[in-house]
Amino acid sequence: MENEKATDSAAAARRTRFGKLPERIRHDEMVEEKAVAPNDPARYAYDPERSWTSFSCLAADLGL
Repeated sequence: MENEKATDSAAAARRTRFGKLPERIRHDEMVEEKAVAPNDPARYAYDPERSWTSFSCLAADLGL
């Protein structure tokens, strides 16, 4: 009999805490839209002085 009371009180505590699922969230509320920056052609322009910084090479890192 005591086991049933413990189970009932535990079940009541769970129902109190987790009794109802949260409301559904619509897809529109989960998506955030941001404006993008305009294309900057200077960003992708070729610069021979800095061209070595665009890749990683172990030999260059070690100074070989």
